[in-house]
Amino acid sequence: MRLLVTRPQPDAERTAAALRRRGHGVVTAPLLRIEPLSDAAFDDRHWAAILITSANAAAAIAVHERRRSLLGVPVFAVGDRSAAAMRAAGFVEIVSAGGAAVDLVRLVVERAKAKAALLYLAGEHRAGDLAGDLRARGFTVQTAIVYRAVAAATLPQDAMDALASGLDGVLHFSRRSAEAYVGGARAADLLPRALEPAQFCLSEQIAAPLRRAGAATVRVARRPNEAALVELVCAPAN
Repeated sequence: MRLLVTRPQPDAERTAAALRRRGHGVVTAPLLRIEPLSDAAFDDRHWAAILITSANAAAAIAVHERRRSLLGVPVFAVGDRSAAAMRAAGFVEIVSAGGAAVDLVRLVVERAKAKAALLYLAGEHRAGDLAGDLRARGFTVQTAIVYRAVAAATLPQDAMDALASGLDGVLHFSRRSAEAYVGGARAADLLPRALEPAQFCLSEQIAAPLRRAGAATVRVARRPNEAALVELVCAPAN
């Protein structure tokens, strides 16, 4: 198949490489740009653990001015990719929930002490309410915004060229990038063409703006991770 990957770099190229190994042709056209906030504020206290739901947050804390003060704090990561990114940033004690935010909540409840103080390193836009879910279970959670994802105002030229020459599928890894895809295609008067290929989504929440825009073929991964989405692309359509 000929596919378009819309996630930010360097993740887009990693996904593209995985798909190319399966024999697919891939065009990368990121619709979000990740900006770390190296001066993001958070309290100076004894944190029982750090929470992380994205490798982007790990990359951001790696360049944060107070990174060293956090290096000894245990980390609960949503998945293996974000856990590896925290390890690369210099953190040592890391446990991966191996799944979605609900798995991370379960892990924290099982492993952390009751009423522990937790520091959540997050992006400016978040799909769920991890901090709220954990506060409801008695934990103290501070959310530190350590990066932002800036959406493209228009479709990148690579995406428009790929749509013009024909695509079999488009991969979406976040709701904001899916919204940017729809909005950019509409602004370029390309929305019907942009919705013709199969839309492969990491979750139902990500799929929602594509369904609402009129996409006929929307497929959702069984688990919200890259490996599951790649398997979905490579699996026969029902």
